[in-house]
Order: sequence, then structure tokens, then C-alpha cells
Amino acid sequence: MFALVKYITIEMKKILILSALILSLNFASHSQSLLKIKLDPLLQQVRGFDAASLTSGIIGKLTPALSLTPVQKPTVTTIVKDFLVQKATIMATQKTDPAAYQNKFGKLFSGLKSKLGTALTVAQLAKFTALKPAAPSASNVLSQLFY
Repeated sequence: MFALVKYITIEMKKILILSALILSLNFASHSQSLLKIKLDPLLQQVRGFDAASLTSGIIGKLTPALSLTPVQKPTVTTIVKDFLVQKATIMATQKTDPAAYQNKFGKLFSGLKSKLGTALTVAQLAKFTALKPAAPSASNVLSQLFY
């Protein structure tokens, strides 16, 4: 009889471990689907935002407009790219919480101007500020810096 109890105990342990494994896998797959549901809107917004190509387009406009020197160009490129990468992290709030986005963007833009101030002359920085489009525009790549 003792052997039968021992056999049942071993079988019950196997069943218990197998059940726990199945439940764990079920919870893990369910958690991943919940995470995907929550992250999809964020990914949709950021997907069209390619910091590298935007940086290239922006530098293509800033170089002649500000008469960037060969020494200034890599520094300004790095500053602009870093700004765009940071902007990508707050873009999801643009539609969900416009006030928070404006607050965060204002701080980012202030930092951008401060960093550009160390790389550009006073005259170039004034020209940069004057390049701000009147309104956001998909056709003007510089809008990404100002809006």
C-alpha cells in the first residue's frame, strides 16, 4: 500500500508541475498580448518618425541657410539628431495629452537652442530662429524642430 501512495504522490507531483507550467505559459502569452495592445498606438505614432533621415533633411536645409562651416556641421548634426531622438520619446503624448506634450517639447526645444548656441555664432542662431515656419507643415522638414 505504501508503494501505491508513493506512486500516486509522484504522479500528482508530475501533474502539478505540468499544470503549473501550462498556466505559466498561458499567463505569459496573455501578458504579451496585453502589452502589444497597449504599445500599438505608441508604435503607430513613432513608426513614421525616422530621426536619421529627418536629421539628414534638416541639415540639408540648415547648412546653406546658416552657412554652416565644415567644423560646425558635424556638431550641429549631432545636436539635431539627439533632439529628434528625444522628441520621438514624447510624441505619443502629443495626441493623448497635448498640454504635457507642449510642456515637454518646450523643455526639449529650449535645450536644443542652448546646445546650438554653443555651436553657432550669434548671427547664425538668430537666422535659425527666423527659420521657424508659421505653422507645422509636412512639406517643411524644419517643422520637426519647431513643432
